[in-house]
Amino acid sequence: MHGERNATQPPGAGDDQGCLRWVVGAPLVLLHLLAGFFCFYAVYTRPGHPGDEDALFAIKAFAVLTIATGALALLITLAPAHRPALNRWWLTPPVALMLTAVVRLALPA
Repeated sequence: MHGERNATQPPGAGDDQGCLRWVVGAPLVLLHLLAGFFCFYAVYTRPGHPGDEDALFAIKAFAVLTIATGALALLITLAPAHRPALNRWWLTPPVALMLTAVVRLALPA
């Protein structure tokens, strides 16, 4: 039933789950989009020649920004106060983007 409370939840816990999901989910979506932007440019940027230091710096900078933004999203997702409101799939985008950035750091060319 809609108005019933689960026996394992404290009183009032089910009332604010939808609101908390929106309040936490909206900034998380923005962080995921920002990390995706950084990751895209980390992967998309190619050195023009073997000694192109500017392109290599941009690749490293975008990869590090992807990892930092993804780590922030993971910390927000794993916060104990948010865990009841967020599903496990919220962990997938930052982990995938961070793994892509780590691979791009390892293979800059």
